[in-house]
Amino acid sequence: MQLHDLVPNTGSKKKRKRVGRGISAGQGKTAGRGMKGQGARSGEGGHIYRQGGNLPFYRRLPFIRGEGFTPPNQMTFNEVNLDQLSQAFKANAEVNPESLQKAHLLRDPENPVVVLGRGELKFALKIRVHRITSGAKTKVEKAGGSVELIA
Repeated sequence: MQLHDLVPNTGSKKKRKRVGRGISAGQGKTAGRGMKGQGARSGEGGHIYRQGGNLPFYRRLPFIRGEGFTPPNQMTFNEVNLDQLSQAFKANAEVNPESLQKAHLLRDPENPVVVLGRGELKFALKIRVHRITSGAKTKVEKAGGSVELIA
């Protein structure tokens, strides 16, 4: 096989439609833009304010005050997975927010910690965190570890 033997698969390449090239081409005269009106003009689309009597798009949106649409009392957690714990800690180690911060597993130490169930745990750990998923809890207890929730 040579470089000049390479051809694209049949049907994978499609010729571009050349509009406005006479009536026999099938896309002549109005070139697929219909008759008159805004859609037939160049630069069609117009301003976002013009909606033909409807309330303009940006006036339909609620006001964005301060924090925008985020709930004001929303809780942001530091998410830690079991595979990260198994890499960062040895068997029978105490896992709490302070030890997780020393292991550089927390984004923001001020936020509470949640343990998620991705990965497997081969050894026992003593875990003291604010929240833990049910799947992660069963994996920790199956490995012989313990879970305690911080209020």
